[in-house]
Amino acid sequence: MFSHGIFYAARQSLRRHASGGNVLISATVLALIVANIPAVNTDYFDFWTQEVRLQIGDFNIFSHHGEPMSLLAFINDALMAIFFFTIGLEIKREVLVGELSSFRQALLPIMGAIGGMAAPVLIYWLLARGTDYSGGAAIPMATDIAFSLGVLALLGKRVPLSLKIFLTTLAVVDDIGGIIVIAIFYSTHIEIALLLYAAVLFGLLLLGSWMRIKSKVFYLVIGGIIWFLFLNSGIHPTIAGVLVAFCVPATPVYAPKKYIKIIRRSISHFKGDDDDVDLEKHSILGKEQMNWLKEVESASDKVISPLQDLEDTLHPVVNYFILPLFAFANAGILLLGMDPASTFEGISLAVIAGLVVGKFIGIFSFSWLTVRLGLAPMPAHSNWSMMASMSLLGGIGFTVSIFIATLSFSASDPAQLALLGHAKLGIVVGSLLAGFGAFVWLHFTLPKGTAPDAVEPDD
Repeated sequence: MFSHGIFYAARQSLRRHASGGNVLISATVLALIVANIPAVNTDYFDFWTQEVRLQIGDFNIFSHHGEPMSLLAFINDALMAIFFFTIGLEIKREVLVGELSSFRQALLPIMGAIGGMAAPVLIYWLLARGTDYSGGAAIPMATDIAFSLGVLALLGKRVPLSLKIFLTTLAVVDDIGGIIVIAIFYSTHIEIALLLYAAVLFGLLLLGSWMRIKSKVFYLVIGGIIWFLFLNSGIHPTIAGVLVAFCVPATPVYAPKKYIKIIRRSISHFKGDDDDVDLEKHSILGKEQMNWLKEVESASDKVISPLQDLEDTLHPVVNYFILPLFAFANAGILLLGMDPASTFEGISLAVIAGLVVGKFIGIFSFSWLTVRLGLAPMPAHSNWSMMASMSLLGGIGFTVSIFIATLSFSASDPAQLALLGHAKLGIVVGSLLAGFGAFVWLHFTLPKGTAPDAVEPDD
């Protein structure tokens, strides 16, 4: 029963990511089309430069050093902070009760992720050293879980669930690496006073968590203030989202035992046959019946921890709105007039090589070494051919790769804007090559039929 619960939760998370990946792909394709239609592409690029304001008197909440944020900056710095907030929630949950809660169970994807971050950065650096784009070495280090699971979804139930969990856990560790890189390397002109104010508020959140304050509004409101302080302090504001998430309590108001007692007591008021007849006669519930069911509803809300409730609530918003909007705003690459040969030279080549070659070598070699040394077992129902395809699939960088690219190169400098465009092109091409290559590999090498762990007991 316990095992089934774990697998059910894992399946729900995987399905959510996979379906979100399909929307992300559609938004990316639409952005590439719109950005290259002469009649509308000027409007497309100008649209993202519009100012965003949410003012209380003369104070604009969406302002950076006194200047209003552009729509693009609002998406990248504000909405993506919500994305990183959900990543923080997911990391905390994984550490407490998920794949990262057991060191031995988590070691294989952790080692794969470390290799999958180190090798792409090294390959990029070797190709880019001494150039004006050497500062973008972190671009190919990310794995986009939504896109990756979207590719696996095309193969149906032929893919073992254990491999999907391996890839998901690897991507979570990848995200941790990306968060650390953003925090260390993309912070400039630090305003100590604002950081001290933010530190006081973090202390307040930690105190609230310690005092078992369960109000989600408490964490979100104070978290929003911390985001604004980070935005104007020089620390990238998405880091605030992650840190606030770590403060959200993972314990519910009601313990499961108390919850079971409450619902049993409430349901016991419905006395079998008499109530069945009464319910058949009337289309609406009586006052007492409503009260009993309201008690069950209230208890159900309180048995879910604030962390899990926020994660569950925000996932659809992130997967079906924030990430597709981010892709539509950032994946619009002007290909008109661009030399096709430039795709495989300069920064584009460095990014493609990092994603396709670096990710494959890093994930596969570190995973192989971990298993060979007996430090961790292989995922159930898998073999090295499947692990190799997962390693190639890890080369789908996309969302976080584009995000890091926008941090690496300034859009206000024409020379850097050109580098940013070629970096994005490398990300799109590299992700496509990795995704298509992994799909073909799996299509021809996976056993026909349903994987042994792909069917739930109640399927």
